[in-house]
Amino acid sequence: MNSVEGLVNQIQGLSTTASDVLSLQNLLKQADDSLHAESTRLLPFLDQLDPSKHSLGYLYFLEACTAGPVTKEQAGSYVLMIARFITSCIAEQIRLAPDKFITVCKRFKDQVLLLEEPLRGVAPMLTAIRKLQSSSEHLTALHPEFLLLCLLSRCYKAGLSILEEDVFEVDQPRDLFLFCYYGGMISIGKKWFRKALELLHNVVTAPMSTINAIAVEAFKKYILVSLIHHGQSPTNLPKYASSVAQRNLKNLCQPYIELANSYSNGKIADIETYVEANKDKFESDNNLGLVKQAVSSMYKRNIQRLTQTYLTLSLQDIANRVQLNSPKEAEMHVLQMIKDGEIYATINQKDGMVRFLEDPEQYKTCEMIEHIDSSIQRLMTLSKKLNGLDELMSCDPLYLLKAGRERQRFDFDDFDNVPQRFNI
Repeated sequence: MNSVEGLVNQIQGLSTTASDVLSLQNLLKQADDSLHAESTRLLPFLDQLDPSKHSLGYLYFLEACTAGPVTKEQAGSYVLMIARFITSCIAEQIRLAPDKFITVCKRFKDQVLLLEEPLRGVAPMLTAIRKLQSSSEHLTALHPEFLLLCLLSRCYKAGLSILEEDVFEVDQPRDLFLFCYYGGMISIGKKWFRKALELLHNVVTAPMSTINAIAVEAFKKYILVSLIHHGQSPTNLPKYASSVAQRNLKNLCQPYIELANSYSNGKIADIETYVEANKDKFESDNNLGLVKQAVSSMYKRNIQRLTQTYLTLSLQDIANRVQLNSPKEAEMHVLQMIKDGEIYATINQKDGMVRFLEDPEQYKTCEMIEHIDSSIQRLMTLSKKLNGLDELMSCDPLYLLKAGRERQRFDFDDFDNVPQRFNI
């Protein structure tokens, strides 16, 4: 290999046109082992490279520089250097070495955590995702890292920006598991329980050949969020969940299953006794706060049941039937539920009577029509996308080979005609 100085000169001379960059890529691949061997003396050479022009070469040098152990003092300078690189690098160049770019960004995440400043990593990591993505439908290995930084810095709003995007491309299954798990936790933090359920449901029903810790932890939270949002927990996983999940998840989350069973009885005293007896377990799982929210939601469920039976009730009656301590506490629960749109009611402050009302939504306002129309448009787009994926799969040689092997076990009429261009 030429000297490091010579390689720097080549990087400077071969970073202009697309063909030059491809030639440079081959040179850098050949020099990669030598760069790692010289990693301790590479840092000064980065000053000779411009990350906004020499992105690919800068990336190889930066990855080699940061490969060794990093002290807290070094982390401060590396964080600034990597953040500057992420902001100014050329997306087309770093996509030629995606593994290198992902490695550098993950080290950047480790370093901001070493500095105990996760918020510093949020904006650069989001920029890194946008530069690495081939499209907004592509889930990269950096998505989970970004959501983890959002969680640790409590910057939930930033995390929601990528959770709203539809995902159709995934590099590694683990990335999908972590993305949905962290996304579910962020949604819980924002009290978007419906979105949290959707993401956690994706984790526990995703294909898996062996049970994994992410799915187990997701299922625990899935049970608790189901209790909070729906007032009940699903008795069984859907049929499309993997057989591994169906066999093992319930056994590995038994305290949560028993909590859900106690919840279904509707007796506050019983569930509070159970929670107190298993407090250490819930606390060790970092789920005690969510458990307390589930217990609190039982008061709401019991109040909602009253709306199905009574037109009017006094606050004292509500307190007695729902097992609250006082009419004032009942009033606070009813007011919060009215504010959240969970019930429709009015409170007469003079006599303390609550009058339950019907849902006033007539589904004919302009806003509601626009909401329904946007939902229909989104479903139509999703349907077209799924049809396209189905067509691609039906012409995939590996799928057709698998289907051909299975034919002897089924009737030929169970299969569509195989395209003639594939010989199975």
